[in-house]
Amino acid sequence: MGVYSIKDLEHLSGIKAHTIRIWEQRHNLFTPQRTDTNIRFYNDEDLKLILNISLLKNHGIKISKIVGMNAEQLHDAVTGLSDSQRLNEDQVNALTVAMLDLNEELFNSVMSFNHSKIGFEKTMTDVVYPFLKKIGILWVSSSINPAQEHFISHLVRQKLMVETGKLQVSKTAETFLLFLPENELHEIGLLFANYMLRARGYNTIYLGQSVPLKDVEEVFHTVDPDYLFTVTTSKPTQGDLADFLLDLEKKFKKSKIFITGKQVLAWKLKLPKNLQLITHFDELDSILSPAHLS
Repeated sequence: MGVYSIKDLEHLSGIKAHTIRIWEQRHNLFTPQRTDTNIRFYNDEDLKLILNISLLKNHGIKISKIVGMNAEQLHDAVTGLSDSQRLNEDQVNALTVAMLDLNEELFNSVMSFNHSKIGFEKTMTDVVYPFLKKIGILWVSSSINPAQEHFISHLVRQKLMVETGKLQVSKTAETFLLFLPENELHEIGLLFANYMLRARGYNTIYLGQSVPLKDVEEVFHTVDPDYLFTVTTSKPTQGDLADFLLDLEKKFKKSKIFITGKQVLAWKLKLPKNLQLITHFDELDSILSPAHLS
């Protein structure tokens, strides 16, 4: 069971903590528990309730009507929104509920709904990535059970691999070699890059998680790719990351290397000349133009 502060509820639902407290006092919506040091906290059921309230309010339903609903009526009201054009924020909330409940059916429903409306790539950039970003702070603070994180990450990875598998590979196209640095296990960004490159007609060689640089170098000399692509998401020190970037420059000095990820963006290090930073996946089309690749 997750343990959430009122600020966690605010962060995930978009409803101000002050408003949540007013609803709690006026409508008895929540019954927060207290720690041994008298700090209030909320559970998974409280989080799901505030997410559903947020969803209904986004569709113009007043709180005075929502508080009069029992659990079944609330469920029916939320379910009844599924056939309408729903806001991206609603989809993010739905994915959060799917994670909390370990509900694969709900996850697939959200993904299928958005895929049919906006396509798979936009589903990733406009729904899945905002969801991952929104709950990332809770993973770091251990508010969310690691099992919930592993559950939802596995489903996203699985979806990416299935959609990538539907794309044809061109052996005559320019080739990207994709890998994560040693001890880097967060694979979703690299998988999405692999999908985007394949969707644009490039050939890709995907090495995956935690690949020692000496192994990347061996593969590089075997397949002679045109470009390399890597992502840094975990927490190396600034010095470790700087050393990694210098190693990339040294070992692949004649190659163009694309790099993205939370850590390289956060540290804002000066990149070697043959490395190009990608700050957002939306940039990929302009970066992949012939002028930028040359």
